[in-house]
Amino acid sequence: MTERAYIHQSVLLREAVDYLNPKVGKVYVDGTVGGGGHAGKILQRSSPDGVVIGIDKDPHVLGLARKLLHSFSTRAHLIQGNFSELPSILSMLNVPHVDGIILDLGLSSYQLEDSQRGFSFQNDGPLDMRMDPNTTSTAANLVNRLSEKDLAKMIRQYGEEKWARKIAAAIVTARNQNPISTTGQLAEIVAGCIPRAKYAKKIHPATQTFQALRIAVNHELEDLESFLKIALDLLVRGGRLVIISFHSLEDRLVKQRFRYWGRECRCPKNVPVCSCEGKPLVRILTKRPIRPTEQEVLFNPRARSARMRVVEKV
Repeated sequence: MTERAYIHQSVLLREAVDYLNPKVGKVYVDGTVGGGGHAGKILQRSSPDGVVIGIDKDPHVLGLARKLLHSFSTRAHLIQGNFSELPSILSMLNVPHVDGIILDLGLSSYQLEDSQRGFSFQNDGPLDMRMDPNTTSTAANLVNRLSEKDLAKMIRQYGEEKWARKIAAAIVTARNQNPISTTGQLAEIVAGCIPRAKYAKKIHPATQTFQALRIAVNHELEDLESFLKIALDLLVRGGRLVIISFHSLEDRLVKQRFRYWGRECRCPKNVPVCSCEGKPLVRILTKRPIRPTEQEVLFNPRARSARMRVVEKV
């Protein structure tokens, strides 16, 4: 897929930026800057001197963001990195705190539609799935080296796939004949494990297995958990955190952490006296997750599973 052919479609763009509420002269972090859609809108809304620090694991999409955001000059600081390492990134930039953070945890169309990246089974390509090409382990490494038990556990845990044991057994049988090296090979193996009558509507039978592999290769849940442990410390009072997730595992982590922050007391149950001052750390701005409109899903079908949650530091 060429960069010229790529059209970036940021999910929940208006809603996310409205909730982030960018203001003149403030500093914001887009921890998954991707093609730069959210970052560009934040820079527009915080004009003339608001700043966005854009971070992404993927140097390819970061290059696209640079092109999209070049007109904002020094107001856009783009860095290849991991949002879980945000404290060290901000320290490097001499930025102690920021006024808002946004994470869009989905893949970009550019990543999905480039068959050489291996994220999708729509077109056959190498079984890679690395967001950061400097990462050593690929999806092919996991598929061909993990034990049957560990494969089943990964597919069940990260893909929430009820056919995980059967799929893992089929993968091991197939790789004993020849290594599994392409997305097409794996998709065919998985599809053969699930009875056609059990296929989910509008979802390819290999979707959940591919999700599991992508999460494992890129340590996505571990990165999100690490980020959620330190995110509030990086925000000023009144700063907002916006997180858009695309599957239940991510959304569950975000929801649980937001609810914990929003509790009046966060002390362990066995502690007789409250030591956390009995005050919430955040105000939860989205009692229920914000979902895309029917019109957005019609225009961008990949938005259909998006859920957005927002808190404000108090």
